[in-house]
Amino acid sequence: MNDSTDSPAHCRFPRSAYDRTSGLLYFARMLDKIRLHHAGQLPEEYHPFLGQGFDGRMCRFLKVEYPAVRERTLAGGEDAEVLEWCYEHRRNPSDEDVEIFNKYQSKFGWRDEDNGATGRLETHKAAGGFADRTDILTFFDFYEADEKRRP
Repeated sequence: MNDSTDSPAHCRFPRSAYDRTSGLLYFARMLDKIRLHHAGQLPEEYHPFLGQGFDGRMCRFLKVEYPAVRERTLAGGEDAEVLEWCYEHRRNPSDEDVEIFNKYQSKFGWRDEDNGATGRLETHKAAGGFADRTDILTFFDFYEADEKRRP
């Protein structure tokens, strides 16, 4: 986790969307955002998106409600334990389901003109000073650059 240079000194960026929990992309980032928010360390610009966007997609994939995941996460435990709780209480996807969902999430924004995601990505890139970056093709790529894990 990197310290944010654009936010107050106490704020921190969440983990990479590419981090895996039991093979599942993004889940660790969602939990990290929950923990950082609870500790008052999540940059304010992230607050409106808690439980939305990729967090919401993850919860819909697992068939769990975001407030329940937040509550379980704040009760303690490692990421894998929280994921296992999700599997036990709602949905235990197959390896193929996880693979397909990972591919969907990791490529979101790339050639997604039909749902507007490519346009939203370009807007985020421009606002972040990355409008000329042709190597940022997905939202996951954007997070890596914006949070300074990638030059």
